[in-house]
Amino acid sequence: MRTVVMTAGGWGTALAVVLRDNGHDVALWSHDAGKAARMQETRRNPLLPDIVLPEGVCVTNDLAPLRDAELVVFAAPSFALRGVARRAAPYLRSDALLVSVTKGIEQGTHLRMSQLVRRETGGERVVVLSGPSHAEEVALRKPTGCVAASPVREDAEAVQSAFMNDAFRVYTHDDTVGVEISGALKNVAALCCGIVDGCELGDNAKALLMTRALTEMARLTEKLGGRRDTLAGLAGVGDLIVTCTSMHSRNRRAGILIGRGKTLDEAAREVGAVVEGCYAAKSARELSDELGIDMPICRAVYAVLYEGARVEDMAHALMNRLPKRESDSCWV
Repeated sequence: MRTVVMTAGGWGTALAVVLRDNGHDVALWSHDAGKAARMQETRRNPLLPDIVLPEGVCVTNDLAPLRDAELVVFAAPSFALRGVARRAAPYLRSDALLVSVTKGIEQGTHLRMSQLVRRETGGERVVVLSGPSHAEEVALRKPTGCVAASPVREDAEAVQSAFMNDAFRVYTHDDTVGVEISGALKNVAALCCGIVDGCELGDNAKALLMTRALTEMARLTEKLGGRRDTLAGLAGVGDLIVTCTSMHSRNRRAGILIGRGKTLDEAAREVGAVVEGCYAAKSARELSDELGIDMPICRAVYAVLYEGARVEDMAHALMNRLPKRESDSCWV
């Protein structure tokens, strides 16, 4: 299959490796012509220094390969995805299978990433690929599991077939809302768990935050038309676990630095890569207000990141909220 991966960040590069391992022709596109030329020559991405790009992966700044691509993977950061999809749109085949692998919610519009891709490209076949999948481990062919989500079963199965191999297992799903909301909000939770680690508040606090963050994710998912049970799978609790506990996680690493007294800007610079949870925290706060959803953890993270709130004060406020039942279904 002729494939194009947009763009050549760590995640896009890792997925290009998966696709090439599966025998597909792969063009890996970068918006930066200089970066594309260097990667094509050295066969390495500085974000994944231990990985040598397989032969058959062509790194390019040219959009022309899109004209023949049967499968196009959109892997740009959430803040850049609209622009990338817009640039790609004139070149896409009408029957191309489009795969959104970006985790986030667009600020202002509150569009999920698959919705954004669909609007900018006019594509009818848009599938979400998500799950607990650090690029560093995927590129090293370490065992990984994800879900391909689409309301159209045949499209989800086509993406499953394109990506699945003995190191990259793909399940199909039909709840794109639940899969995408999980992918966005787990980054907010990871920031929060990193702050807990940075402040040395303990493992109990981190477990508490992860569990209650899952509840907030479920509330928003259901309000937007998704299903709560989706969060029990790889895209939900699976991705939440790996992002909140691993040092591969940019969001957790940024949170640790913030917990140790760094500002958001200082933490982002030290991490040296996009921290998606910073963007998702804004969207989550806005959606919480707009839809009337109780999301105290997301609000607390927002207050620390953007309103100058002290971590200690937010922890105190969360721990001293009114007593509640854990589940609405208790004793029913």
